Amino acid sequence: MQYETVHYESQTLRVPADVAAAVFARDGYTVTEGVQTLAQGGTNHDWAKLVLLLGGFPLSDSNITVMTRWMRQENGPNNWWNRNNPLNNGWGSGGGAGLGSYDNLVIAAENAAEALHGNPGYRDIVAGLNASAPTEVIEQAIWASPWASSHYGNGTHWAYSPVPVVASPPGTWG
Repeated sequence: MQYETVHYESQTLRVPADVAAAVFARDGYTVTEGVQTLAQGGTNHDWAKLVLLLGGFPLSDSNITVMTRWMRQENGPNNWWNRNNPLNNGWGSGGGAGLGSYDNLVIAAENAAEALHGNPGYRDIVAGLNASAPTEVIEQAIWASPWASSHYGNGTHWAYSPVPVVASPPGTWG
């Protein structure tokens, strides 16, 4: 019997020369864009990930935790989609001091990501998110920023328990 020798870096594999190549059928698959996938999920955690995705930030556990905590501080977990403005962001919402609303949660995420990059007062938040810094570092940057005039009581009004996963009502994602 004759063998063919194939070399891969430090390994050698000897296969009989008369062995036929196997044919495999693969199941089909489809791919959706990140925005579509997250919108289909429809939860507060999906929205937090969408802001991070649109802002070019890593989808790390630290970043997602901070985003969902931040959303909880603004609207509470059981009404996080309030006015389609989970972070009470005034950027492009038509309402000063974050009291405006967006047509849907995708637009809200786009505007939140834009606001983070567009206001120099948020540079420490952006740096923390870019670095996937520990949650306390990013949260301190949020408190020190001009995002909320109360500065979240410099952390005294900040909750640290896990944020439950809560879906928004139909139609909120556009």
